[in-house]
Amino acid sequence: MMKNDEFLTMHEDEKKQLQLERLQSTLNRAYRNVPFHKKRFKELGIDLSKIESLTDLARLPFMNRQDISENYPYNLFAVPLRDIVRIHTSPGTTQNPTVSGYTPQDLSSWQTILVRALKISGVTPHDILQITLNPGLANWGRDYKYGAEALGASVIPNTPLSLEKKLMILRDYKTSALISTPASVLQLASNVRKKKIDTITFNLKTIILVGESIDQTERKTIEDALNVKTWRHYGLSEVPGPAIAFECDAHRGLHVNEDYFLPEIVDPASGKVLPDNQYGELVLTTLATRAFPLIRFRTGDRAKLIKQECSCGRGLRRIEWRGERTDDLINIDGVKVHKKQIQLNIQAALDFPLDMAKFYVKHRDEKKYLEVWIPVNEHIFSDEIKGLETLIQVAENNLFKNIGIPVSIKLKEQRRL
Repeated sequence: MMKNDEFLTMHEDEKKQLQLERLQSTLNRAYRNVPFHKKRFKELGIDLSKIESLTDLARLPFMNRQDISENYPYNLFAVPLRDIVRIHTSPGTTQNPTVSGYTPQDLSSWQTILVRALKISGVTPHDILQITLNPGLANWGRDYKYGAEALGASVIPNTPLSLEKKLMILRDYKTSALISTPASVLQLASNVRKKKIDTITFNLKTIILVGESIDQTERKTIEDALNVKTWRHYGLSEVPGPAIAFECDAHRGLHVNEDYFLPEIVDPASGKVLPDNQYGELVLTTLATRAFPLIRFRTGDRAKLIKQECSCGRGLRRIEWRGERTDDLINIDGVKVHKKQIQLNIQAALDFPLDMAKFYVKHRDEKKYLEVWIPVNEHIFSDEIKGLETLIQVAENNLFKNIGIPVSIKLKEQRRL
């Protein structure tokens, strides 16, 4: 393994050669050990020995979330289970959860990625770092914990806490760096303003915003209310994890960890690779992941690759990412869910078909939640409403347990939809 920042100082030709070697190794391992990849490559007549440059990647087929669901739980693993030392489960975007595995080398790679991202985002060994993420991002909490510990920072691990407890720990434990989602930090900032808490009582200087994007207005609200500097990280909530891309102190786009991930931007409709500075769908290929390789994985995130070099001088390509989607997934506080997944869960609880449902991302006390409107139709009669309200409460509780986000279900007259 290279030293943490060795890739950043390589000549451009050396970087491309390393990326190509890692890509070829990943493709060969996937072909040998994963029937899903072998079958697709054979069907398309792809000769992996002809993948001789990074541009040849465009000849390979895409992966998507449906592929992960259909190969649940272990069919996409490229190593035997005896070589897996950690198994992560996330809610996923279908009925099946997303399962990913990690070898010791994978965990070492993730630690390297996170140490780099945290250092460049202003975290030092002198910091006391607090992690506050919702249950749907519990895996990210663990990854950030191990990365920060490897950096030498003191870590307050991710634990579900009330807002009052979070504030108490921030003050009493002298937290200097915080990792959380934009929605959670906005709620924190709002509470500080409402209660007129003097930020001089805090040691907080750095906040890393993860899970969702944030616009400049909201970002300034956080920085002014809490007297901090904010940084953004980009990751995938399903696989493989956080800090795939991160901000430097220039704050002009997010640097991709290109020694571990190869980014492409494609047209969402045609799949054609788009040039730099043009928005499309972000596609990622893992370059060093042994257990769970992703080959041209369609993230569903709308982004563009920035052509211009960054003023920070680091030789990592950047993406511009604003949180927009190219698919039907909904992002709630960093957790991605599919409308169909929510609908099927509600339908199973209420035991009648849903002809139509509307989905809205809303805020309550600066906290995000999903509101689902269900039409009252011929399957629902007035004398059944009381019983349905009980079932709806059960469905809401089950959804929160299964996907880790709050959901409010409302019955609405058909004509209102």
